[in-house]
Amino acid sequence: MDVYEAVASRRAVRGFSDRRVPREVLDRVLSAAAWSPSGSNIQPWHVYVLTGGPLAEVKKRAGDRLAAGDPWDEPEYEQYPLVLKSPYRERRSAFGEQRYGALGIAREDLEARQRAASANWDCFGAPAALFCYIDRDMGPAQWADVGMYLQTVMLLLRAEGLHSCPQMAWAKFHRTVAEVVSPPDELMLFCGMSIGFEDVAVSDARTDRAPLDETVTFVDGL
Repeated sequence: MDVYEAVASRRAVRGFSDRRVPREVLDRVLSAAAWSPSGSNIQPWHVYVLTGGPLAEVKKRAGDRLAAGDPWDEPEYEQYPLVLKSPYRERRSAFGEQRYGALGIAREDLEARQRAASANWDCFGAPAALFCYIDRDMGPAQWADVGMYLQTVMLLLRAEGLHSCPQMAWAKFHRTVAEVVSPPDELMLFCGMSIGFEDVAVSDARTDRAPLDETVTFVDGL
């Protein structure tokens, strides 16, 4: 699979089979992803990879909290601005319509939307997951480094025939994840990522992208 194919076929998959992901594949992917760029090569990502019993325990604890109606953990960072201006507001709204429309869930059916969203904390059935942390002392540039690292991981997973789903949703249950992985206090959970083989029987529409002229400006020379 070449790079263009990996980019074009990468998407947030929300339905995985229970087929085991070989440890050697995860080792290969994460060893290669270590070459991702970062400012002054500080490599600000800290990753915990969970499979088997530890992942099942995280899922169980998250599921128990959902069943008990426990509130989400106090956020450690803002996922979106308090006021999301145009055109970002419209793009987010369009995502919701495409995502839940593919599941046959009406816009006004908030209960069904919440049930669908709760699948995040089962990792959509994936047999492997990573949880990416960043040091609390890091700034916006280092958060960008972490984003480049995660994108590299996702593209390498595609090269191995695997799919993924990056999930900021796990930051809402960061205490639950910490109970299992025991990160140092100076680390903050940025996101989780479900990893596995796609369950092709699960309906999962790919969301659109803005046309090039909305996001790219060419300043050509003479």
